[in-house]
Amino acid sequence: MIQSPCVAKCGVNEDDICMGCYRNIDEIVGWSKADDAFKAQVWKKIPGRKAELGKGENSQKISKERWQEVAARLEEEALA
Repeated sequence: MIQSPCVAKCGVNEDDICMGCYRNIDEIVGWSKADDAFKAQVWKKIPGRKAELGKGENSQKISKERWQEVAARLEEEALA
């Protein structure tokens, strides 16, 4: 089981990248249902995102509505 990169400093920038863990919103929402291969790929992307984005600012929390919207879309894509 691959651990989540979450550091409990959640907040996304204008590109929906969390400036705490450097995952995009799809990766955050889908993490609990993702397989280890997906999680390993996300972990590989994090250093590059961190280097590119630096110490950016969390512009907004992920709202419940946005979370549900992304979760529904990911579920729909999984069924397709």
